[in-house]
Amino acid sequence: MRRFSASGLGKSYGPVTALRGLDLELEGGTITGLVGPDGAGKTTTMRLLTGLLRPDSGRVMLDGEDVTGQRARGGRIGYMPQRFSLYPDLSVAENLRFYAELFGVRGSERRRRTARLLDFARLEAFTRRRAAALSGGMKQKLALACTLIHAPGVLLLDEPTTGVDPVSRVEFWDILGSLREEGTAILVSTPYMDEADRCDEVIVLREGRVLDRGDPAQLRSRFPHQVLEVEVSSMEAAVRVLEGTGWVRDAVPFGSRLHITVETGAADPDRVRGLLQEEGLDVQAVRRVSPGMEDVFIALAAADPAHLRQPGGGQEP
Repeated sequence: MRRFSASGLGKSYGPVTALRGLDLELEGGTITGLVGPDGAGKTTTMRLLTGLLRPDSGRVMLDGEDVTGQRARGGRIGYMPQRFSLYPDLSVAENLRFYAELFGVRGSERRRRTARLLDFARLEAFTRRRAAALSGGMKQKLALACTLIHAPGVLLLDEPTTGVDPVSRVEFWDILGSLREEGTAILVSTPYMDEADRCDEVIVLREGRVLDRGDPAQLRSRFPHQVLEVEVSSMEAAVRVLEGTGWVRDAVPFGSRLHITVETGAADPDRVRGLLQEEGLDVQAVRRVSPGMEDVFIALAAADPAHLRQPGGGQEP
């Protein structure tokens, strides 16, 4: 079981601070999620952990060894960046063979691992298909298989399902769940809050700062407001009405419904229904709901970083 950690990681690009004192510990059999908007520091974190970047402060430890800024780590870490370099003119089997050779996996061991990964990723029927001819979801599963060919104990995945269809996203996360059961330590960045819900720990980043961290249930339990779900004839018109009340903090579309975040004590469905009906809107339903990870993320991302509580106590300096 690999133990992989980082302490006090900081990185700036000129005047822009990309990461501010991140602490992180990955253990075998767990999935840690990094969530945050573009520019939050997710990709910088991944590059610091892999040694592609050297931090301005802090260090990275792998199995008790300081590996800060080191790229060569004996194949103990697997890294799948946002744009994994599959070779489009090579077939599925040829891509796997290339990465196996790259990591020194040969002979019967390569055949055994290739067969297992093809089965794992459900690509057995497509071994002769060129990578360029695969669907987006299949390309990502092949990229993951190539990342796993040397059996790393730590897996770092930078937004691996961005742009992938919903069914393929579910299949990809089923594979990650199996890897977790096998003892792999996984760090995955994602813009999707339903994926964050499948992690053992979630770290919410904004502008390089940790806004909050914990398991999904802990993050939801700390949500300080109340949420109402609204079904209404025009969400756009409803948003305009509700955001002008002064007691509705946010009004955000969730599929065909609207989630509104209100101050504690103001979550009166009849009040909301009456307000919208006065504006001539057809309201099908207004109900109280438990906050989801997306509600939590929106509230954290909208907060003023200078007033955020730091996980574990204290306040951002």
